[in-house]
Amino acid sequence: MEFLQSKVLQILENVKDPEIPSVSVVDLGMVEDIQIDQYGRVKLKVLPTFVGCPALEIIKKNIIEAIQMVDGVNGVEVEFVHDPPWTSDRISEKGKVNLKQFGIAPPPVFIKEKELWDVECPYCGSHYTTMENLFGPTACRSILYCKSCKNPFEAMKPISTLM
Repeated sequence: MEFLQSKVLQILENVKDPEIPSVSVVDLGMVEDIQIDQYGRVKLKVLPTFVGCPALEIIKKNIIEAIQMVDGVNGVEVEFVHDPPWTSDRISEKGKVNLKQFGIAPPPVFIKEKELWDVECPYCGSHYTTMENLFGPTACRSILYCKSCKNPFEAMKPISTLM
């Protein structure tokens, strides 16, 4: 079972977010639990980044298709769960790097002493950035502007248990 579970997790590294194709559902921290019974049936609990995410059915379909390719798997069930809630703290370090390579700033870091969020420009690395619009192309992203390189960019919203 452990071998099959590691193969399932490995294949999930290839299931990308349809809106951010450089980041897997694993690196986004969406995979909450994987259970495999003695018959090779896989039950996956997945955390949506937002309840109303329009890509959930595509993500579910892609997860099922990928896991069905693993030898020894005899059925796949994907359930979207909301407990615990997904937060941007769940994004892996690899996921943060891949977000930047795609041109999206990873979730900002909260600086407690200054009580502010620090967002790094994905293009030049500057911290001299400002919020242009809280509402980006999707519910989990905002539009920011880098005052150093003069580029607008998207950033993951700081969805955290700190807020």
